[in-house]
Amino acid sequence: MENIVTGTINQQNSEIDFDGEIINTGVIGASKEDRIFFTKSAIEAIHHELVENDIGETYFIRLATRSMGCLGMQFKIGYDSNINDDDRTFEIDNIKVVVDSHSLFYFMAVTIDFVDDINGSGFVFHNPHTQPTCGCSH
Repeated sequence: MENIVTGTINQQNSEIDFDGEIINTGVIGASKEDRIFFTKSAIEAIHHELVENDIGETYFIRLATRSMGCLGMQFKIGYDSNINDDDRTFEIDNIKVVVDSHSLFYFMAVTIDFVDDINGSGFVFHNPHTQPTCGCSH
């Protein structure tokens, strides 16, 4: 587990500024770029939701994915209270984060951010591995 990291990360040969926390996935053969990145904005939003909604210590943050076929992968973040046998557990800024072993690979190198602007607010998943869709209009 790594604590707050500030600086520059390299994703797909382009450097981006990063200020937040990083989860080392522990996946054998994974590089530094394959970690999961949480921006300060995302961490602050999670803390705000936990306090605002009086979410108890029995709940944690769950990261999950769902296949959208040729449209790619949908990333999800939510609250859960059940840990399954295939889950991996991490902690960032006193927040317990759980990811199932299948979704963990899709979250590698993803930066989780929270935006609040004129277009709305919510979590945004920046995935450097996104490929163009097949174009089948689905």
